[in-house]
Amino acid sequence: MSRPTGDVHAFTARATDAELDDLRARLSAARLPEAETVHRTTPGPRRWDQGVPLSDLVDVVDYWRTGYDWRWFEDRLNTIGQYRTTIDGLGIHFLHRRSARPDATPLLLTHGWPGSIAEFIDVVDELADPKDAGAPAFHVVAPSLPGFGYSDKPATTGWGTGRIAAAWVELMRRLGYERFAAHGGDWGGVITTVLGGRYPAQVLGIHTTLAQAPSGLTTEGLTPTERQWAEETHDFWHHRAAYAKQQATRPQTIGYSLVDSPVGLLAWILDKFAEWTDTDDSPFERISVDRILDDVTLYWLTRTGASAARIYYESHGGVNALDPDLRVDVPSAITTYPRDIEKCPRPWAQQRYRRIVRWRTAEAGGHFPSLEVPEHFVEDLQEGLTAVLTADGR
Repeated sequence: MSRPTGDVHAFTARATDAELDDLRARLSAARLPEAETVHRTTPGPRRWDQGVPLSDLVDVVDYWRTGYDWRWFEDRLNTIGQYRTTIDGLGIHFLHRRSARPDATPLLLTHGWPGSIAEFIDVVDELADPKDAGAPAFHVVAPSLPGFGYSDKPATTGWGTGRIAAAWVELMRRLGYERFAAHGGDWGGVITTVLGGRYPAQVLGIHTTLAQAPSGLTTEGLTPTERQWAEETHDFWHHRAAYAKQQATRPQTIGYSLVDSPVGLLAWILDKFAEWTDTDDSPFERISVDRILDDVTLYWLTRTGASAARIYYESHGGVNALDPDLRVDVPSAITTYPRDIEKCPRPWAQQRYRRIVRWRTAEAGGHFPSLEVPEHFVEDLQEGLTAVLTADGR
């Protein structure tokens, strides 16, 4: 394995006290609307029919202002190891946790929206140095997408999923990883699919929680469960994806609210954590309020509400959309979580992923499995990548 190049530099996260004081002042001065008109006293998903309930938002805002500890999260990132490098004219931030194991495999983890590298802080250590000596170990690299977190904000158009995938290959090369495995969900799943399809010489294999089938496939021959998956995914994109339409067409407009108002940013993101997790009512049934605020505060302090939203503008439709003819011939492991927003039937997935070596449906979890069910997520990723690497002959 070659050594990292000199283009990579250590990075330390440190917000100023003034920035944190400003956040608390804005939270104290927030102007909130009246309560929703869907009044339900008992817990349940219908309580969120009009979006984040006022009472829930008030509780989270109060904790964000008086109890949440951003410094803990900063220290955690610094402990894992943070770096930056410039690729294709853009500064890219990433976490890098090398394993102590000599047999470790390089692993690239890619997040999505409204996530961030905060999704991985509780699983990096176990992936790098698992307690079970029989489990595979990985040199973990988790970059922040362009326009997200501590990565630079693109000043021009063109940073769609294909360009990001190319940048990730260069990033891994600079770290000395000529060949690597890749995992991703949400936009990270799309980018991981592009990596597996376009760069088979560099990518050993992939694991994803978001299989992307080619368009135009019919439901003929699907099982009842697979038909239900297809119907649920169709319903999501036609009735519950207004956020994506907004960010794909007018990211700048919503961006003013997301960068100027911490409460607006919180509500925009919290709504997705609530709807997309495997819960009966609140996302806090599965994910701690601190983990969600780690993610939201990272968006706030880096002022990336608008720039992160633009990944939809760059990658939904047009020349930067996922190529319908792209095929993935490297070994692929695919896991579907029961409450995820998109669930792809296997017969459809097989039209794109030609070497599915492991297919699993998890018992619990939604769109954010590394936060909702971290222990299961790690075990599933280990088993999936073991199948991938075995198929690759490693």
